[in-house]
Amino acid sequence: MDATLAPTLALMILVGFALGIFGGGGSILAVPVLVYVAHLTPSTAIGMSLAIVGTTSLVGSYAHHRRGQVDHRVALLFGGAGVATAYVGARLTPLASGRALMLTFAVMLMVVGAWMLLGQRRATAAGNTERPSSPRLAHALIAGAAVGAVSGFLGVGGGFLAVPALIAFTGLDMRKAVGTSLLVIAINSAAGFLGHLSGDRLDFELVAMLTAAAILGAIVGARVARRVSVLKLRVGFALFVIAVGIGVAAQ
Repeated sequence: MDATLAPTLALMILVGFALGIFGGGGSILAVPVLVYVAHLTPSTAIGMSLAIVGTTSLVGSYAHHRRGQVDHRVALLFGGAGVATAYVGARLTPLASGRALMLTFAVMLMVVGAWMLLGQRRATAAGNTERPSSPRLAHALIAGAAVGAVSGFLGVGGGFLAVPALIAFTGLDMRKAVGTSLLVIAINSAAGFLGHLSGDRLDFELVAMLTAAAILGAIVGARVARRVSVLKLRVGFALFVIAVGIGVAAQ
C-alpha cells in the first residue's frame, strides 16, 4: 500500500474537489480509485468509500448551511427515507461478484458523465420548469429510498440522483438542492457504512487519511466555484468521468 498511498491521496483530493465544486458526481470516482489505484477489493472499497464520501459531504453541507442553502427538514425527510434502504443495500454488496460491481460502476460512470455534460444551466432551467407548486411527499420518499439503496450498494454519494429529485419533488431551487443533497448523502452514507461494518475488515487509519485528503479537496473546490465558470469545469470533468467509465468497462 505504501507505493500506492501518494497517488491514492492525490486522486482522493480530486474526488473531494469535484464534490465541493459540483455538489454531486465526484464521489462516484472514489470506488474506482480505491480498487484500481489502492488495489482494494470492490466490496472493501465500497465500505471505505461510504465513510470518506459521507464525512466529506457532512463538512460540505455545513459550509452550505452557513450560507443558508440547506433545508434541514427536507434533508431529514429525504435522507431518512433512504436510511433503511442504504443499510440493506450495503448488506447486499458482498453477495455480488467483484466483476458485477465494477461493470455496474462502469455504467454509472458513463451515465453520470452524460448527466454532467448537460451543464449546470440546463439543470437549473429544468429545476425552474419542473419544480412543483407544492412538494410531492410520496414521490420524495420513494426517490429518497432509491437514492439510499444506490448509495449503500455501490458506495456512491448519489448526489447526481438526489439533486434533480430534490428539485422535482420538494420545491427547492438549484442552490438549496445542492446544499441539501450533501446532508442527504451524509445521512445515507452513515447508514450504508454501518451495513458494511460486519463485512470486510476496513483499514480505519487509511480511511482517516483519505477522508482528510477529500475534505481538503472539497474546501478548495468550494472556493474555486466562486471564482471560475463552473459550467466549463463541469464539461471537462464529465468527459474525464466518461473516460474512466470506459476504462473500467475495458478492465
